[in-house]
Amino acid sequence: EVYDAPRHPPGNINMAGASEYGTKQFIGATATKYLARYGESAALLEDPSWTKDESKADKVASAILDWGMASGATNFSHVFQPLGTVGVRHGLTGQLHNQLFTFGPDGQPEYKFKSGELLRGETDGSSYPNGGLRITHTAGAYTLLDPTSPIWMRDDTIFAPCVFLGYGGHALDYKLPLLRSDEAMSRECTRLLGLMNYKVKGVQSNIGLEQEFFLVPRDAYARRPDLQQCGRTLLGKFPGRGQEMCDHYMAPLNPNALNCLREIQHECFKMGIPLKTRHREVAPNQYEMAPYFGHVTSQIDQNLMVMQVCEEVAAKYNLVCLNQEKPFAGINGSGKHNNWSLGTKDGVNLLNAAQITKKSGNPEIFPVIMAAIIAGVDKHGDLLRAAIAAPGNDFRLGAMEAPPAIISTYIGDSCTAFLDDFRNGKPTEYKPVQRSVDTGCKLFGTIEVPTEDRNRTSPFPFGGHRFEFRAVGSSQNVSFINTILNTMCAEKFKEFADKIEAGAKPSDVAAETLNAHWKVIFNGNGYDPKWPDEAVARGLWRIDSGVEAIGKLGDPKNVELFEKVGVLSKDELLARRDIDWEHYIGLVEIEAVTMIDMITQSIIPALKGVSIDTGAIAAGCDKVKTKLGAVHAAADGFEKAKCARELRLEVMEEARKACDEAEAICPATAWPFATYRDLLFLDQNQDHQGVTTK
Repeated sequence: EVYDAPRHPPGNINMAGASEYGTKQFIGATATKYLARYGESAALLEDPSWTKDESKADKVASAILDWGMASGATNFSHVFQPLGTVGVRHGLTGQLHNQLFTFGPDGQPEYKFKSGELLRGETDGSSYPNGGLRITHTAGAYTLLDPTSPIWMRDDTIFAPCVFLGYGGHALDYKLPLLRSDEAMSRECTRLLGLMNYKVKGVQSNIGLEQEFFLVPRDAYARRPDLQQCGRTLLGKFPGRGQEMCDHYMAPLNPNALNCLREIQHECFKMGIPLKTRHREVAPNQYEMAPYFGHVTSQIDQNLMVMQVCEEVAAKYNLVCLNQEKPFAGINGSGKHNNWSLGTKDGVNLLNAAQITKKSGNPEIFPVIMAAIIAGVDKHGDLLRAAIAAPGNDFRLGAMEAPPAIISTYIGDSCTAFLDDFRNGKPTEYKPVQRSVDTGCKLFGTIEVPTEDRNRTSPFPFGGHRFEFRAVGSSQNVSFINTILNTMCAEKFKEFADKIEAGAKPSDVAAETLNAHWKVIFNGNGYDPKWPDEAVARGLWRIDSGVEAIGKLGDPKNVELFEKVGVLSKDELLARRDIDWEHYIGLVEIEAVTMIDMITQSIIPALKGVSIDTGAIAAGCDKVKTKLGAVHAAADGFEKAKCARELRLEVMEEARKACDEAEAICPATAWPFATYRDLLFLDQNQDHQGVTTK
């Protein structure tokens, strides 16, 4: 049997289009080309203060209009990051597209675009999740251009990244707190470095995001209501083959998937998004794409666009891109590893010991910065756990290359020994020596490898020049994660600077801090069954429940942190807690109703048709209904979310077991849904043009 599917010719991308790469981003040579008409260059955009000067802003707006018209753009849209969007809809951004022209008296289009339209917009703030910060009769909300992140163009629309705030100044998005936190971290880190005789103009957080996802056949997806409604399979018998052969990782790419990834990269390259890497991941049909490092705000804007492009381009190849963390049971889930570092405005990496020591002449800066970060991870591990409490991480954390829900940091034996000496009054310069490995082949001889190994069981390992927050889920917008990293660093940098200004030596401050927080360093195996109990004995943050982790946002310690650093008010922070609970409850409700429908409308009739007993399945379905009723009856957001978690992880899993056992004995022709075998093996199920055979 051959399923009808739109044929998409392989290798369809005209690589001559590489001349367009980077031209759909308004920076550098592209920006200068159009700004020069108004006596300016791209250098104007490097200082965000241009947004405060109306004459300069008008020049920028005119140049952007010229740039857009030259490429056939007819629309302009502010792009913002509304709260509570993860995993429930296409794309994670908010967009409002407006035409760049009106019709004149002669009936012809007249193109007009002024600085007021570029810099600010207005929309409804009550229709987005807002935690009570906005309601229908007080709904005013505004978008303001973010000049730290480049404007880009896609097809007929110019996109301008912005922040989103309410009438009273409350942040209704993920980006405004991120920018507040980056400013606070920069201010306090610059001050700290200055007290250590290293003067810099500012500091910024830089990230690189490794985006994992699944590509599955669209025709099989169309026969899975759970994937369509929930983003993950709620039931499904495991096939005869999974990932047990370890044969998928970095294998040659499926031809149809490769064509899809090529077009994704092609579209992103035009917008200046440097998607350098593409490869297969560990699970069947799982892939990863990753860009170069960059400033946190632009990297996040670009990642959100990458996720949207992946979903849209996949459809052209009879595929579906699944960004959810755990769409399939029994195989690896997907993460979005948040590689994070701190750098000066002129490009010096504060986590590169050799680089910062050479530039500053002060070997104490690296251990002082490391001490502040380690202390932040220990003190605010509850916030880091809350930041990764995406619903999909319920099923991902703790196995199959995902770290456990215990917040610790791996820094490696060499760095541990260096910091141990430092805290015990024996400071040296950190110069990790590469190890020599004999290949056993004369052709290659001996090669040099990094000092430290890679620990993939740690949620926050140090990789030599950056930390990697491995616990982040693939569907997440990482703005809040990086807001927390910035905020905890700002707090510690200020504490250090205050003590140094009061007369303390930087080395003494760092040593005292390391002694107090040494317990959070764990270089061992995070999957060791003994580790959870040891972590609790150490006093580390172990919060197994994402629902309880979300609740930590309201703890007095954390309210105080965000308020004193100036990142979030108490109302803004509690709104985020409540939104995350509401989001979790809503998603579990969708999953439960979908499971009930799949069982009652399809599975039970199909099994009765082939004389298979349905008693256990019907009983499981009734329990799902009963527990869903208990969710609705619970008293408040926390109680509802706790009940929803029990429904999801206990009651629905019990119902799933009965369904999967029935699928195992049901004739294949009678089972009403696409199976794991149909979904997970493009190499066997699709030809190079995306046509599925069975």
